[in-house]
Amino acid sequence: MSKISVLTAVYNDEAHIRKCLDSLCSQTLSDIQIICIDDHSTDSTLSILHEYAEKDPRVLVLEQEENRGQAVARNEGIKLADGEFITMLDSDDWFAPDSLEKAYNALNESEKCDCALFKLMLCYPEEEGDGIRMEEFENHTTHKLMTGKDAFVLSLDQSIHGLYLARAELFRQYPYDTSCRLYSDDNTTCVHYLHSRHVVFSEGEYFYLKHKDASTSKPTILRFEYMFANLNLKRTLEREAEAGMLGSDSESQKILDFYESHRWLIVVDCYYFYYLYRKQFTAEERQEIKSQFTEILNTIETRRISWNLRIKPGYTPVKRWWLFNAMENVYFFVKHKVSPSDHF
Repeated sequence: MSKISVLTAVYNDEAHIRKCLDSLCSQTLSDIQIICIDDHSTDSTLSILHEYAEKDPRVLVLEQEENRGQAVARNEGIKLADGEFITMLDSDDWFAPDSLEKAYNALNESEKCDCALFKLMLCYPEEEGDGIRMEEFENHTTHKLMTGKDAFVLSLDQSIHGLYLARAELFRQYPYDTSCRLYSDDNTTCVHYLHSRHVVFSEGEYFYLKHKDASTSKPTILRFEYMFANLNLKRTLEREAEAGMLGSDSESQKILDFYESHRWLIVVDCYYFYYLYRKQFTAEERQEIKSQFTEILNTIETRRISWNLRIKPGYTPVKRWWLFNAMENVYFFVKHKVSPSDHF
């Protein structure tokens, strides 16, 4: 049994995977298991993974027979994990040499700690050359230790990030949400925090690469899965409320109201993405996008939306596609006339 199992799902990332694996193989905490799940890559990624596995017995390679997305891949990795704790590292990201040791020590400072957040460093490649500009993610809390429920509430609108080391039992009991190909795996973060006794911040650094060709920033129809991932989290919150995990009925309703307002912001944000790139979608894609918005709008509980959003131009909650479409087109047209430099 290892102290930590690390899940790395990989798909066609021959450009970054070596840096990722080098950071894992050189950790100061050596008692780790490195589980690499190749999600049916078509480049040289898989051969690179086997190269590292031959050199380091801690590296295990799991091959997926078809490409099914990160969440499914990570869940397959959980089945092989023998660590007391589990974390994940994306194939284009990397750890500082002592990241896992610092997170592990932070967790073990208290027997009631179930999750330790890494110190998240956002890495932006320079426009020219190979330089990288870094800045620390700003968590919107001054507490270094908090209850799981407090961390859960903060995670609902990303006031704290979702990159952490946690007890393996949490991952086994609450595996990654696979309801959508993209985004839904992030829902698992909220659930892990909610079912933790305490959550602590560590000094272990996680370096997150924000590169331009990220699949979530391209003008692709997959971008709109974000709305459905949020819908699935709403349904999860409703189940947790029924089970009494969100507190009293008034506390539960307050949390559901808060998240519904946040979900509405995401819907408007997704439309902004569509507004900017609508000319790059085919006629068939535009029709599909219309259908997706129509479906999502029907799930919005307008009574839960906060009053400051209800009266804000461009954010008034409506459930009819034609009205929503017209409202947002006018809003973003005026927005760009006033601030033409604004972009997604």
